[in-house]
Amino acid sequence: MKRLLPSAILFIISIITFSQCHHPIDDEKTVVPKDTVKTEVALVPLPDTIYPSVENLEYTITIFDSLTDGNLAQLEDLYEDVPGIFTFRGGPYRDANFHGTVKGRPDTVVIDWVFTTDFDKRETKFGSWGGGTGWTGQPLYVQWPDSCVERFRKESPALTQHFDKEEIIIGSLDAHLYFINFQTGDSSRRSFYVGNTIKGTPSLDPQLNGNLYVGHGIPCGHPFGALTFNLFTHRQTQMFGRDVRAWRQWHAYDSSPIRVGQFLFRLGENGTVYKYLCTGDTLKLHSTLRYHAKGRGTAGIESSMAVYLNYGYFSDNHGNVICINLNNLQPVWHYFNHDDSDGSPVIEIEDGIPYLYTSCEIDKQQVGNGYLTKLNALNGEEVWSAAVEGCKTTYNGKHFDGGFYATPLLGQGNCKHLIFANFVRNTPPMSGDFMAFNKQTGEVVYRIPLRYYAWSSPVAFYNENDEMFIFTGDTTGYIYLIEGKTGKILFKKWVGNNFESSPVIIDNHIVVGSRGQEIYKFTVGGS
Repeated sequence: MKRLLPSAILFIISIITFSQCHHPIDDEKTVVPKDTVKTEVALVPLPDTIYPSVENLEYTITIFDSLTDGNLAQLEDLYEDVPGIFTFRGGPYRDANFHGTVKGRPDTVVIDWVFTTDFDKRETKFGSWGGGTGWTGQPLYVQWPDSCVERFRKESPALTQHFDKEEIIIGSLDAHLYFINFQTGDSSRRSFYVGNTIKGTPSLDPQLNGNLYVGHGIPCGHPFGALTFNLFTHRQTQMFGRDVRAWRQWHAYDSSPIRVGQFLFRLGENGTVYKYLCTGDTLKLHSTLRYHAKGRGTAGIESSMAVYLNYGYFSDNHGNVICINLNNLQPVWHYFNHDDSDGSPVIEIEDGIPYLYTSCEIDKQQVGNGYLTKLNALNGEEVWSAAVEGCKTTYNGKHFDGGFYATPLLGQGNCKHLIFANFVRNTPPMSGDFMAFNKQTGEVVYRIPLRYYAWSSPVAFYNENDEMFIFTGDTTGYIYLIEGKTGKILFKKWVGNNFESSPVIIDNHIVVGSRGQEIYKFTVGGS
């Protein structure tokens, strides 16, 4: 196995300590009780390998904390047993493992409640962003353990009379964090103003230390960047704004951070991967990776990083798909997937081997193909790449890219052989399809037209016969229930807003935000 030692790596030794939270958390007090004892299996780190494809990159790894060992202290999935949905698509595989259950054949979707956000009228050079949620905008769901509930009641100044154990947390285009009682739709805490539009999905620390990680999406004022919010004190405890070392000066953070071992990984649209040491509820910058493909400028990262053991995977605005070793941030392999890639990579294990599904848009091409691609996640070798024709279009004076915006959905149950994705066709303008692909070959099994294109990532339900049903929404406000195996639309209804954001599922319920001012909770019923 060839190992390359790039001369481009620069190590800068310094220590940066960020502001301390006012109430450090004793992690032992907030451990989620376990009902069963699992058999511990020793996880072995993947090798510190550099494949020849890394020669396509120029990069710099900067160490800010030379006193802390960068190796991951543990490789276990910290999100596996959390009481809820704490990050985009649920966990490190980004595989939407929060699928729901229904009885029989679902054929109805009813509205349980509607929560209304504020509306931000501020004009920016990127327009006015209003309220509700944008892409990816996924809500978080948490069922708080008693120990956390007690701390909130003692320490938080923001709880309302509607606070309860089950809570929805969501960032809004109106620059607020909202907290919603899952059962009733009432405000469970006072909202928190973060100053700038939130487009992406926040991330709740799986160690239940009170930290909520949030990224700004569009600058309406300063500072602009990434922040940490403490749920126990209802205060912002860290703000990381303009990074003068960044190779791209656009400091938005649509990517949803991920915690692995003792480190938090945060990806920026300034083309930087940030690695923070987490101690209790405090963060300390450990190291950064800055990179670009040779001969090209630095791209922004909007995808959320997928993780398998000590390897992390992400795509960027230039179509680079990169695997890095999380121990040292060293790139392991590189793959070029044709065009702007915003949807997050998804990992699935087959016969003990991890495979990565990644997709791209039709942006730089104008007219061409969006590609859904399957890679061997260990070495970056292409298994197959499915090309789907589409184009970029202009409508009412604005341009709209084609291709894959949504993160793919892995099939399970009677659809274990399939992977699903929403595709923006734009032929005619603003058209889109829901598509099913064969996991082994990349062949299109079926495609069904939606009323309009969809950016929202689909989610799944399974019934008592292990039959798969899929929920998705489009950007004119239609919602759909689709039979996974056949593509038959079982339910279709216009609700009235743009469902650009991705939903979460709890049992037979769906929570999703819209580009109006509404956050919806739906219930799915079956016959």
